[in-house]
Amino acid sequence: MGYSVGQVSAAAGITVRTLHHYDKTGLLSPTDRSPAGYRLYSDADLARLQQILFYRELGFPLDEIATILQDPQANALDQLRARHRLLNEQITKLQRLVEVAEQAMEVQQTGVQLTPEERFEVFGEIAFDLTYATDAQLRWHDRAGHRRSMASAAAHTKEDWAQIMAEAAAWRARLTAAFDAGAPADGERAMDLAEEHRQSVSRWFTPCPTDMHGRIADDFAADPRAFALVVPPSEQRPGLASYLRTAVHANAVRQSGPDDG
Repeated sequence: MGYSVGQVSAAAGITVRTLHHYDKTGLLSPTDRSPAGYRLYSDADLARLQQILFYRELGFPLDEIATILQDPQANALDQLRARHRLLNEQITKLQRLVEVAEQAMEVQQTGVQLTPEERFEVFGEIAFDLTYATDAQLRWHDRAGHRRSMASAAAHTKEDWAQIMAEAAAWRARLTAAFDAGAPADGERAMDLAEEHRQSVSRWFTPCPTDMHGRIADDFAADPRAFALVVPPSEQRPGLASYLRTAVHANAVRQSGPDDG
């Protein structure tokens, strides 16, 4: 007893029209017909259909599938290797397209109006993580400071960014030197570096009172994506983010002046 076109179509998840096309091209012709002339598929036909659908899922055109099925042992391995190479090439190409799309989205969400080439030239290892930019926008979109910062970023020229990054690189070198030398996080050297960072945020992006700076530093210690905006992974040390956070909060106390009580 064979299987009707409708039964095979429903079981395989393909249309009756597709089965008719396979029959017409000789790729899959039913073994038998009913007394009324309807196509009937055998178990062997279904096994062949399963192979066809497997290769089709991998993107093989029907003529190549027909060639493989004529002599599976002679052709399948070479054909699969070729398809594997092609799929990897397509994956690489699609990944590049994804990166281009992410860069375009990144520009909109970070406010940095530079081309990808300019961004690489200016920022180097410092990269805006798209997921962090999205999270920051969701968390802080209603804060005036965040809005001003985004507007400032959008207004900066390539030359502005080059100066910002040069200043930041020099500051990072002093920060890591203090950390490596064992300077206390709540000492003058570390607090001066924290204050320098706060003044840089105020000068280039938005007025940054000490409470706002504290929230920024808390984020550095809690989220590696945030800390990577100021210290790239290749320059980081274990505990450096927490060190900076402590320095920022100690500086906030220092800036508030002596306790009147």
